Amino acid sequence: MSAGSGSGLQSSSGRRVGRSDGGYRQSATLPLWAEVRRQASRRRTHLALGFMVLLPLIILAAFEFGGDGDDDNGGGAFGSLVDLATSGGLNFALFCLAVSAGFLLVVVVALFCGDPVASEASWGSLRYLLAIPVPRARLLGVKLVVALGYSALALLILTATGLLVGTLRYGWHPLGSTIAAAVPPGEGLLRLLGIVAYLAVTMLVVAGLAFLLSVLTDAALGAVGGAVLLWILSSILDQITALGGLRNLLPSHYSDAWLGLLSTPAQVDDLVKGAIAAVCYATLFWSLAFWRFTRKDITS
Repeated sequence: MSAGSGSGLQSSSGRRVGRSDGGYRQSATLPLWAEVRRQASRRRTHLALGFMVLLPLIILAAFEFGGDGDDDNGGGAFGSLVDLATSGGLNFALFCLAVSAGFLLVVVVALFCGDPVASEASWGSLRYLLAIPVPRARLLGVKLVVALGYSALALLILTATGLLVGTLRYGWHPLGSTIAAAVPPGEGLLRLLGIVAYLAVTMLVVAGLAFLLSVLTDAALGAVGGAVLLWILSSILDQITALGGLRNLLPSHYSDAWLGLLSTPAQVDDLVKGAIAAVCYATLFWSLAFWRFTRKDITS
């Protein structure tokens, strides 16, 4: 087939193939479910989702066989949550989310969103996908939607597994808090879901950054590692009080704002600011990714 003028493509026999005669349709190229199945067959997908199931079990085993911890009351950054983790399924799930949010979830989201385009380029299959022909914007859009879907699935699997094993082991009790009164189980479940939703929104920044780097490089490891390192750098800079108000502009500044949902009443001001900032950063990164990908020469 060779390109022709007008709305369709021209075949070697001279017949125009386009939307008008039911031939080539952009919307029919690279179906969404085909990409879903393709990513589902990847080993890194199995490992990432499998570890989301395994982590709560590891934490449960640590609580069961690690002793009462009386000789170490520090507990680190999550010391207060450690004391509550064994008081009910809601608190156990909350602890699993808390210890995962700062690094593990960042790595998983960066893996799902930083790998798809860069890995296609490293395998040399990206140019063949575009030669089908799959429009560049559609290819990028499908891969982004599927990557975000698997990232959300990983977060939901972690939460559901933590809630299930925690409830089976410790029972169904109110959601505890060290800064306010305990929240009844029904409302506590809603607040836990709110925390999950907020974490999903904040991870959009990592998703956007990893996806942009995936477009800019042919090395999947570079895209994934670069997104993780930049998020860690932002977190480190956020601890430097000398930066003053500049810290409010850092992508990770409101990453812990979900703690406001443990207050009575819930404190949502920082949640709103963090969600708006995350959406703005993600939109910027995705826009740059689409702008660059639709203009770059694909040689791999």
